[in-house]
Amino acid sequence: MLKFLGIRDFVIVDRMELEFSPGFTVLTGETGAGKSVLIDALSLVLGERSDAGAVRHGCERAEISAEFDIGGLPELADWLRDNGFESDGDDGTVCLLRRTIDTAGRSRAFINGCSATLQQLRAAGEKLVDIHGQHAHQTMLRSDAQRDLLDAFSGSLELARKVTDVYRRWQALRQQRLAWEQNAAAFTQEREQLEWQVRELSTLNFSLEEWQALQADHSRLAHAASLLEVTQMGLEALSEGELAALAQINSVISRLHNLLDCDVDLQVVLDLLEPAQIQLQEAVYELGRYQQRLDLDPQRLQKMEERLSAIHAIARKYRVTPAELPDFLRIATEQLEKFGQKDDGEMLAREEAAAGDEYLKLAKKLSKKRAETAVTLARQVTAAMQTLAMAGGKFSVGLTPIEPGNAYGMEQIELQVSAHQGLPLRPLAKVASGGELSRISLAIQVIASKLGGTPTLIFDEVDAGIGGRVAEIVGALLKRLGTERQVMCITHLAQVAAAGDHQWQVTKSVDPVHEGKVSSRITVLEKQERVEEIARMLGGKKITETTRKHAAEMLLAAGD
Repeated sequence: MLKFLGIRDFVIVDRMELEFSPGFTVLTGETGAGKSVLIDALSLVLGERSDAGAVRHGCERAEISAEFDIGGLPELADWLRDNGFESDGDDGTVCLLRRTIDTAGRSRAFINGCSATLQQLRAAGEKLVDIHGQHAHQTMLRSDAQRDLLDAFSGSLELARKVTDVYRRWQALRQQRLAWEQNAAAFTQEREQLEWQVRELSTLNFSLEEWQALQADHSRLAHAASLLEVTQMGLEALSEGELAALAQINSVISRLHNLLDCDVDLQVVLDLLEPAQIQLQEAVYELGRYQQRLDLDPQRLQKMEERLSAIHAIARKYRVTPAELPDFLRIATEQLEKFGQKDDGEMLAREEAAAGDEYLKLAKKLSKKRAETAVTLARQVTAAMQTLAMAGGKFSVGLTPIEPGNAYGMEQIELQVSAHQGLPLRPLAKVASGGELSRISLAIQVIASKLGGTPTLIFDEVDAGIGGRVAEIVGALLKRLGTERQVMCITHLAQVAAAGDHQWQVTKSVDPVHEGKVSSRITVLEKQERVEEIARMLGGKKITETTRKHAAEMLLAAGD
């Protein structure tokens, strides 16, 4: 259950903190006051996509946080523990979600104080809150939405996803098999070419490390004479010649030492020369060792040049650089392995047949669940229609077989309705009355919600297009649902608002001090305040005593 929602600098909300209660809560207010901002904020903290437009004008970032009681959701508690989001609170029944969005559109998400991905936030949110948008009845006209509704109602969404995955793999294998049959000769030629390439490159026995070492050794051998000459010249200049630098520096240092007794200021010069003497001596040692290592072997140089020539020839042949030859061999080997796995059309045909059998097995299982669920859903929605001013109406789920099936199963799903007694069943998409469509959609959503395990249900103006006695029935329907779950509804209908266990009023104000910024506020209404708000919903701007009396009677009849 949702216990707390905090909103800061979001759209037209500067700061809002709301505490929620069990039962049926209604949100009312003038059009444009910001009622849907609450739903939008909750949607974001549950993992919906965001953009920079969510940040209140003039602010650096928006922040939304929500606290949930998950005492009755052991599966969610297990999921949190498995993903490193241990439940907060002394009894481990509190789940905290937080989301921030900055002016650049960057978003960060947190679960129980730990950084989380948007996908993880969405996965947790799906187990906590179910939001039914104000355009749900329009979405329900789409065939994919009707299919998802039936599968969700039957608990078959995961099975439906498996059917889709297996079907696509089956069709991919079928295309590969057909391509093999049509291009068997070309495949054989390509495989032989790959075998030849892999054999030639493997025989070369070439590696990137060898290439780098070959280049360095060849450069050294090719310039060995010059290197030897420079090395000998260095040794002569530093230590072996008549005027060797090291000998002269040693002489200067010795004479300076002898004169230190005459002037101690010479110590500064000695301190500079002695490190230079050490460095020069080390340089002489290194030059001597380097000279000993120099190789003037012409035969070795010739072998290196032959090896480099062979490598360059293969690289030119395959139109790559020598350094790219190892990757070329790896890719050719991987492609050859694929040919080995699909050696011929017979193997592809066997794999295709196995995938087809798996698809049929899963699709038949899905068809059985859909058929059973279609009867149950039709019966319950038909019963609900009788209370929503559609007496004699019927609801049905049409399942038209498809051979041999598609990615979504072996039947075409179509919701059908007869709005009144004596009328034939017609596709839901062809129902003429928007009010009838809204009522049917609401009935389906309420029935589907009862079967789900989500503890909090939010209905965003799903009662659009209805009024009068039907609105009273809808209010009573949501109130009954509120005895089982936490239910919230944004509504413009006084009849629905009167049925709420709690009523919040959303208002909008302009702050003249801060450049006329618009702010949205939510007020929890007490009994007399509810009378005034429902009277406003009934009578508009001019509220009379008669209107107030009517509002009070509605609240009394609803049980407030």
